[in-house]
Formats: sequence, C-alpha cells, structure tokens
Amino acid sequence: MNARFGLLGSACVLALGSGSAVMAQTTPDPVQIDEVVVTAQKRSENLQDVPLTLSVFGDKQIEQARIVQVQDVANRTPGLSFDNFPSSQPRPTLRGIGSSDRGAAGDPSVSVFVDEVYYGRPSAVAFDAFDVERIEVLKGPQGTLLGKNVVGGAVSVFNKRPTLDAFHAGAAVTVGDYSRFEAAGFVNAPVSDKAALRLSLSSRQHEGYAKNAFAGGRAEDQDTKSGRLQLLLQPTDSFTAIFAIDGTRDRMNSDARHVVQLDPSVPASALWKINGQRDQYFAENNGRNDRDTWGARANLSWDLPMASLTYIGSYRDLVYHYAEDFDGGNPTIYALNFKGGQDEKSHFQSHELRLSALPSSKLRWVAGGYAYSGDTDRVDTLFGDIKSRPIPPATYAARDRFIQAASVKSYAVFGDATWPLTDRINVFGGLRYSKDDKDYALSNQDSTALLRASTRYTVNASHDWSKLTWRIGGDVSPSDDVMLYGVISTGFKSGGFQDTPSTPTSAVTPFNPETATLYELGAKTRLLDRRLTWNTSIYQTDYQDLQVRSTRGFDTITTNAGKARIRGLETSLDARLDDHVRVAASYAYTDGKFLSLFDRGADRSGNRMTRSPRHKLTLSPSYARPLASGARIEAAIDGTFESKIYDDLDNNEITTRKARTLIDARLVYDSPDGRWNLSVWGKNLTDQLYKTHQVVFQGANLAIFAPPRTVGATLRWNY
Repeated sequence: MNARFGLLGSACVLALGSGSAVMAQTTPDPVQIDEVVVTAQKRSENLQDVPLTLSVFGDKQIEQARIVQVQDVANRTPGLSFDNFPSSQPRPTLRGIGSSDRGAAGDPSVSVFVDEVYYGRPSAVAFDAFDVERIEVLKGPQGTLLGKNVVGGAVSVFNKRPTLDAFHAGAAVTVGDYSRFEAAGFVNAPVSDKAALRLSLSSRQHEGYAKNAFAGGRAEDQDTKSGRLQLLLQPTDSFTAIFAIDGTRDRMNSDARHVVQLDPSVPASALWKINGQRDQYFAENNGRNDRDTWGARANLSWDLPMASLTYIGSYRDLVYHYAEDFDGGNPTIYALNFKGGQDEKSHFQSHELRLSALPSSKLRWVAGGYAYSGDTDRVDTLFGDIKSRPIPPATYAARDRFIQAASVKSYAVFGDATWPLTDRINVFGGLRYSKDDKDYALSNQDSTALLRASTRYTVNASHDWSKLTWRIGGDVSPSDDVMLYGVISTGFKSGGFQDTPSTPTSAVTPFNPETATLYELGAKTRLLDRRLTWNTSIYQTDYQDLQVRSTRGFDTITTNAGKARIRGLETSLDARLDDHVRVAASYAYTDGKFLSLFDRGADRSGNRMTRSPRHKLTLSPSYARPLASGARIEAAIDGTFESKIYDDLDNNEITTRKARTLIDARLVYDSPDGRWNLSVWGKNLTDQLYKTHQVVFQGANLAIFAPPRTVGATLRWNY
C-alpha cells in the first residue's frame, strides 16, 4: 500500500473517533456492552476475537430497527450498498464488488446464505427477517471457510432454531401508510424431551408507492407471504438433527420506471419526454412481479470422541415471472415503446460435510467437502416499436426472445486451522480447491425481429473452471481487550456465458472467472471498562479479470476488466455513554478503480468502479429510560449518508446517483412484564428522492426510485 493510502487511513481513524460497530444485542448490564457471538469461522466465537471484518445484527436490533430485507441490512452496514432490477432480484455490492449478471449461466459476486445454505439464484433470495437470530455480513473474499467460494463477501442469515426448554410463542402486527398491514407469528413447541417444532409465518402487504396515471392502478406494491417449519431431534447429548422446510409467495406489480434526464447528443432523445415524478408514472400496463420459491434443509451434527461431524443438505425450487413496461410510458406520449420481462424456473441443491475440532482442542480446525448443482431455464423477452406521432396503441413490430438453459455443478474440498503459538498469539491459514462445470444452451429462434442480435441462432456450449484459493494470517492480543490482526486471503468466482448475446460466436465464448486477493490489517478494541468497542481495518483488494456488465443501445454484455484495485478503510464504534445513552456509528471509505479495462473498444482504465460510494457514514444514537411502573421507553435515530455512485463503466455524469442522506427513527415502549412492546417508526423521514436503478437507453435515463417516506406502528407480544 502506498504512503498516500496509509496517510488517508490514519487520518480517517483520527477523524472518526466516533466511527461505529453495529449493535448486535441489547445487554442486561446498564453500562458494559455485552459480548456478541458469531460463527463466521464455523465455530462460536466472540466477535471481538475473530480476525475478520464483519458487521452483525442481533435479533433485538432486527426487530426494533425494522430490518426485514437485504435493503435494510445494506443501509446500516459500512461498505455494503444495494440496488435492484427488478425489486425481486437484489444486487448487493460489498466493498465495491457486485454482480449485475442474472443470466442462467451467471453467479453472484456477493453471496447470500440462509442457515448456511447458499442461495445460487438472485431471484431466490426471498428471506423474511422475522424470527431471525442474527445476520452476519462478511467483508471481502471468503475462499476457504464458506460452503461456496465467495469473491466479494457474504450476507449470512441465521433463523432462530427450535428449543427443547419450554413452549414459546410470539406475534407482531404492523399498520402504516400506503395501506400497510403486516402480521407475523411463531410457535416453539417441545413435543417430548428429545424433539421440538418451531413454526414461523409472516404476511406483508402495502399498496404501491407510484400511481399509474395512464392505465390506472399502482406500482411497487407488496403482497408477500412466507412460512418456515423446523423440527429439532436430539435423541442423545452427542447428536442433533434439524429438518426444515420454508416457502415464499410474491404477487406484486412491477417497478415504476421514469425518464429523469435526456442526453441531447443522442438524436433519439428527442423521442422521449421527461417524467421524473416519484408518485406517478404513465405506463401502458402495471406489469407483474410474481415469485414462488420453497426449499428443504437438513442439518445433522455429531460430537465424536475426537471431532465434530456436520452435514448440511438442501434443495430449493424457484418459479419466477417478471414483466415491466421498460420505458415507463405509453404510445400516446412516446414514439419509442418498449416492454418485456423475464421468466425463470430453477432448482438447485447442495451438500456439505465437514469435520471440525472439539471446543476443548488447542488446535482449532475444520475440513470438509462441498457439492452444489443447479438447473435453470430462463427466458428474456423484449418487445419494441418505433413510430412517429400521432400513433395508435402499439402493435409491436419486434419481439426479441432469448431462451436459456444452464446446468451448473460445483465441487470443493477445503481445510482451515488456527494454531495458538502462545496465549496471546495465533496464526491461521486455509486452503480450498474449487471446480465449476457449466453446460449452456441458448436460442433466439423464437424472435419475430431482432433488437439485440444480428442473426437468429441456436447454440450449445460448455466449460469448466478450477482454482486453488487460500488464506494466511495471524493475530496478537496485547491485552484482554485489544486484538491486532493481519490477513491475506483469496477468492474465486467461476466464468460464465452471455444471457443476451448479439452473435452466435459471443454466445459460445465464455467470459473468464474472476479472482481476488485481499490484504488487510485490523484492530478490535474494548475500552473504558468495556463501555466502548472500536474496530478498525484498512485493506487493499486486487482483482484479476473482474466481471463487469455494460449496456450500449439494445445490447448488454458481461466482459472482464483486466485488473481492478480497491483500497479502503472501515471503522466502527459502539459506546455506552451512561446508563441511558448509547451511540453507534460507522464509516467506510472505498476507493475502487479499474486499472485495465477496455469496454467494446473504449479504454475505461482509471475509471471508478460502479455501484459503490466512496464514502458511507452511519450514526445511530439512542436513549432508553426505565419508568416507575417498571416499563421501559427508548427513542432512537438511524442516519445514513452515501456519497455519489457511478452506475456505468464510462463514469458518465448522466448515470450517477447523487449523494443521499436517509433518516429513520423509532420510539419503543416495553411493558413492565416484558411480554409486549409498541414501536412507532418512520423510514426515510426527510422523504429523500433517490434512485435504486437506472439505465441510459437511446438518449434517455430510465430510473426507478427508492420508497418514499413511510410511517407505521408495530405491536409485538411474546409468551
């Protein structure tokens, strides 16, 4: 790392003595901050003892801060940003790395795991954060420990498991503006001293944020129902089995698309009309956003005399349909008229078997094998028409249809160990060998005209990629409350095939896998008699063949940047100022650049990486006070600032997202007996108008906006 980066890191640390760790648990101690237990290294450890950079959200914060989906996690996590196209296909970006490739033969760069199960398709990420134990966000490549090799980072969700101790139940009801009504509940029921069931159900509904002033109805509504049933079996003290089945059903309209800016240098821009209002749009239809996904999981654990053996097996199924009026207008106002969507059917399964050291072992190690397979059938369709005004209702002159089928198989063996040289010094390292095979079939023969291709074709292709990834590092604890660490780690993401290629040659030519090498130094501290935790890290990540995606005209392709480099700093702080006041804050500096990138003949070397703010700051002060009745009241504010984001490789100002500041707040009343509480909350209280997705098409910037200000109240009850 050069001197300028080192000075920048030092300046940020000094300037942000109020930087922040995320509060993961409330604590019964009125002053000291309680310990946070995580399993980022496949064993239970105190967060402050883990030589990794990660953010953690515990069950109380998830409930009180109203964290219900990936977007809410991103708003409060340093280094993590989020957008979506459409809303049912989230695109997380972590430390500058994310993927826009949703094709049948693509992979995410930032992976989502639920109960240690890898969710291999973006539209399958449909978890509801109700009855959740915690959420861990791991930063940077995770090439040795997670089931699937991860190149950019991971979001790991852990649901609450059944317990044998007693009968438990709870419910929550939420009402709010936009006709919001949500209901959720759980029941934990022991059926014997060796078995228990846990059932969790939720329903979330609200009307759309944008009114369709042409066709009627509303867009960006929600109608989601989720359920999860788990069975715990513990016939002996050394054997535990959990079997689970879950499902989610969405029935919603599509997102509202708006023309927010025109590029006069493009002649076709004269055919558009600006329509930048948040609360209405003029599409000829409201589209659809339908999804049915379900899965089953088995988690078996044996404590053997010399080690612990764990098996995790899963199967998941997805049926998905999305249809959108891509221009957000209708034939009476636009001479250009485009609509389309995606249909997908996927099923995938995974199996992981690992052997790990017993908690009493001096050498902490884990070794195992992993297998993943999936089949995806996907159809991308675009209808288009160009006419002169005045025009009748559109009779589309073109239908561009790409029918994809992909079969993916992934295998890995891995091992990782931590060895204590002394009571205060550890060294650690790991290896992982990964191999991915992909078979791909693509046809656009069903197209009536060609918008994105030069000819009709049907092709088949296959390819495989393999890689050895590793990590090595060490940590030292000068005292019980200070840990310093350094780590070098690598990650790997396999190559793939284009989803809407313009020629049969590009259809069968795979893009290369991407690899990452992370260099990181960090410190984790507990100060002021453990009233304050302060964690800081500086890092550099070098990427080779980073997969990037760009749109030019009708054509969207994935290509490889020769080299990319990300330098950054993250600092986080959580402080109890007294018995009543707590302050959490965080800051992330992310400087991502393409060192070598040629995009369709244009040299983009030196440009900033897309979908990643250079600065992100969060600040969450809270005040809690017990009442004479024994009740408790708490007020909290969550503020987030993100600097400007580039959405295109050319760093064109027309495709930037301006800096934004979001303010959420809540007031919570806990009853004297602790059985129920009432929370009054508001999200985006300043009604900040900002974009979650945009694309420049034929001289027009077509954008989707984030939700406006929303307010509501939630009543929770526990038995």
